[in-house]
Amino acid sequence: MDVIRVTDHLDPREVLEGYRKGIFPMGYQDAPVYSWHLPERRGILPLDQFHISRSLAHTLKRGRFTVTFNHTFEQVMRACASRGRSEDDDNTWITERFIEVYGQLHREGHAHSVEVWVDGELAGGTYGVHLGGAFFAESKFHRVRDMSKVALASLVARLRERDFHLLDVQYRTPHLDQFGVTEVDRNEYYWRLREAIRHPRVFP
Repeated sequence: MDVIRVTDHLDPREVLEGYRKGIFPMGYQDAPVYSWHLPERRGILPLDQFHISRSLAHTLKRGRFTVTFNHTFEQVMRACASRGRSEDDDNTWITERFIEVYGQLHREGHAHSVEVWVDGELAGGTYGVHLGGAFFAESKFHRVRDMSKVALASLVARLRERDFHLLDVQYRTPHLDQFGVTEVDRNEYYWRLREAIRHPRVFP
């Protein structure tokens, strides 16, 4: 069990401090509580080992989409929270309070979104938190096939371009394995996190 505490509140400052310590929160639609997680083994995506499948490479080459950053942060969060429109089985941890708190972090420059548009409509995206040279990816979604993959590829390209050091995806899953996600133990993660945070980086 990776839950280290449960609280009845969610505060932007506490959330940021949690990320600095490798801890992240989750909410519950049916209870006004928040669990704080510190996995024994952490999923990370090495930025120099991002794997692009042949089909994704073809999609990226065709370019029948437009990518933006930080244009519709709340829309991306709400799309990630909508059951049945995400690749994850259950995104109900993104509650209204989460949207409020992360929206404030976005306005303060700590949280960012990637949007993928097809024919003028929001077709996919991802969002997360940025501290120094570390980016903590939270969730992604698609409404058009492969557009969440395009969002992730665009995020990786932006992080490489800005010389980020760490892309944290929290947990390794079979879905994320296709992109080159790996696991490190808690001590290794702490070391990588400390190194990444001490390097100032700009995301937008």
